[in-house]
Amino acid sequence: MDWGMANRMARMIKPDGKCYFLPIDHGYFQGPTRCLERPGETIAPLLPYADALFCTRGVLRAAVPAGCDVPIILRVSGGSTMVGADLADEGVTTSIEEVLRLNATAVGISVFVGSEYESQTLMNLADLVNDCEDYGIPVMAVTAVGRELDKRDARFLGLASRVCAELGARVVKTYWCEEGFDKVVHGCPVPVVIAGGPKCETEKEVFEFIHDGMSKGAIGVNLGRNVWQAPHPVPTMKALAAMIHENLSVKQTLDVFNAAVADETAAAKKK
Repeated sequence: MDWGMANRMARMIKPDGKCYFLPIDHGYFQGPTRCLERPGETIAPLLPYADALFCTRGVLRAAVPAGCDVPIILRVSGGSTMVGADLADEGVTTSIEEVLRLNATAVGISVFVGSEYESQTLMNLADLVNDCEDYGIPVMAVTAVGRELDKRDARFLGLASRVCAELGARVVKTYWCEEGFDKVVHGCPVPVVIAGGPKCETEKEVFEFIHDGMSKGAIGVNLGRNVWQAPHPVPTMKALAAMIHENLSVKQTLDVFNAAVADETAAAKKK
């Protein structure tokens, strides 16, 4: 691996081989998502616990301070919305020149395996890899499924993840599944990061599926809504970062979370 590529990968993935990517790219197809109406305010207290920030160029320019030293993974696919005919109908929205101009550490792109736009989105990935490899920019492939949540099983996710790796993705972001997730990870020759998935009911539920996924080989998470839409975003993220980088159990992670909530409550009472 060339030094530039290796350096960018090392910025996102810490020396322990683990990572926490904070995504705030939801607006590119959802519009002003709840709790992301003002993304700059949302991320300000969370950035100290993030290993990288996943966002679009528009939000990067408008809401992320130029002095931010958290690596940026730039969302570079889009072109469809929740009110459109098909979320899978995406193209590449951002040129390699723009990626370099914005000093992004990596880029992220969705692929929709099994959809009407499978070939289109896979070729988007291949073309992006061709462009980015010339400049040492890692590509993270996102195995998206649009509205078809029933596709989130090990067989589908394993196929989609492996295809992304075969086309040159340096990292694959995919969904956790309760059965067979170890096969998904072990069948993918590049690092796998767990996608956040649907909003969970409790923090414990979040901690449990992340802990299970990492015990089965994932190197980290790309988790957004289950943090910044949570009742206590900072304690949740602080606890998850500790789980990932300190190999905590679910119980230990809950202890970190509860202690952080107590500190937050005490601080609020002093104001």
